[in-house]
Amino acid sequence: MRLDHLSYAAGPDGLASTAQRLGGLLGRDFVDGGVHPRFGTRNMIMPLADNTYLEIVEVLDHPASDKAPFGQAVRARSALGGGWLGWVVAVDDITVVESRLGREAASGYRHRPDGTELLWKQIGINGLIADPQLPFFIQWESPAELHPSAGADTAFSLACLEIAGDPQRVSEWLGETVEAPLEDVKVEWVAPHGTPGIIAAQVQTPNGLVRI
Repeated sequence: MRLDHLSYAAGPDGLASTAQRLGGLLGRDFVDGGVHPRFGTRNMIMPLADNTYLEIVEVLDHPASDKAPFGQAVRARSALGGGWLGWVVAVDDITVVESRLGREAASGYRHRPDGTELLWKQIGINGLIADPQLPFFIQWESPAELHPSAGADTAFSLACLEIAGDPQRVSEWLGETVEAPLEDVKVEWVAPHGTPGIIAAQVQTPNGLVRI
């Protein structure tokens, strides 16, 4: 179990403008990640060190976005003006999580602009919708060399996550201590005065620490 990526929902100005704004803050461009046909979404990504990456995601005008929990979650967050959607934990065997949560994972895929297909399974979106401090889980079915973090400039890394929530609640959701998947990433827990969830991420860049 390890931190895989962070998802950020595009604002009302759309995916490209949101990616340009955040990329400008970080000093590096996001790249086109492709469309998620089963979820009715598309993304742009920024690879980071330590097999992690940032994802900006936008809902499409597509029936799948109304049916798939992930599409629903993105649409709801974007409707609030965009911002951090959630954090994602990678597991080696998602059947363990399926057994614990009592439901099956959803299969996902997307084609990168070069035609390469990425395959994965994910579970836990409904938990995130109900309680945004909770991560969802992903098991990659594509080879490791195709992981979205491939080709990262290691000068860019996730340094700290600021989460409004309760670490005990998150540990119960994970089935193990919350520190387990985060390893080298510092987490600052803040008592939620509103909706729980990610407040900000601090990214180490060649120009210093950037909070977004």
